[in-house]
Amino acid sequence: MKLKLFENVKNQNLAYVYALLAVLFWSTVATAFKLSLTYLNPIQLLFYSSLSSLSVLFVILILQKKLKLILKSTKRELLYSLFLGLLNPFLYYLVLFKAYSLLLAQEAQPLNYTWPLVLVILSILILKQKIKLKDMISLLIGFTGVVIISTRGNILSFSSSNPLGIFLALSSSLIWATFWILNMRDGRDAVVKLFLNFLFGFIFVSMFTAMFSNPIVDQHMGLVGAFYVGLFEMGITFVLWLKALKLSKTTALIGNLVFLSPFISLIFIHFILHENIMPSTFVGLTLIVAGIILQKYSIALKSNSSYLER
Repeated sequence: MKLKLFENVKNQNLAYVYALLAVLFWSTVATAFKLSLTYLNPIQLLFYSSLSSLSVLFVILILQKKLKLILKSTKRELLYSLFLGLLNPFLYYLVLFKAYSLLLAQEAQPLNYTWPLVLVILSILILKQKIKLKDMISLLIGFTGVVIISTRGNILSFSSSNPLGIFLALSSSLIWATFWILNMRDGRDAVVKLFLNFLFGFIFVSMFTAMFSNPIVDQHMGLVGAFYVGLFEMGITFVLWLKALKLSKTTALIGNLVFLSPFISLIFIHFILHENIMPSTFVGLTLIVAGIILQKYSIALKSNSSYLER
């Protein structure tokens, strides 16, 4: 009995370690996006980050001895992965990187973080979930934060710092929320799904790059940044989070750690990118996270423990 208790405590401690590592890595990616975009355009960043992520996921599949699961995929499953790959990584990161190229990192990051709130709206519209008072309050709180960030605190002016950038950042949340709903309906192994999504997605990325950009770059720092993004935004961090979920006694014990990520991210943004964090950013982000926390346990969001796998 004591041995089992010790093992449970050990597993839970490991879960915290994996979860905190994932949160730390996710906290750095907004800064990595902006640094990389000083050397690469959004399309080039998408091309090389997707390539590095695909390579890492392939290695992970080999280490986990899951390559045979790829070969067992049905035609229907492959077509499903083809469509999901169009959404993520292709459309999602193309829109997100463009948003980061137009906005301050402290603006793009929290606006992109609104996807759980968008998920609530999609759950009501698509999954026919009944809207409750808690849903309405959480959405009101969260999107008040969006308005504060978008207007930099000048709410009555109804003007934003960059309308296109704001639109793209919020659109990325819509794309991710749509991807999340569709991905949850796919019962295959999580790493296998992600690899196939990136495999097909990289085909779209490659074609788009050939048509609208140039894959040849001479900025080595940009390539370093792109590979970092591929490793820690799209690849390894996802696996770390899955490992934490698997080891944890309950997902609730580590799920709330994700809410540290956007605030830690502001620290990196300030000290590395040298952005002066505006009060409107902090207030707006706090309201967005508050809205998400209030909504977290609704039927639409607690149907699967991977709700916060990003």
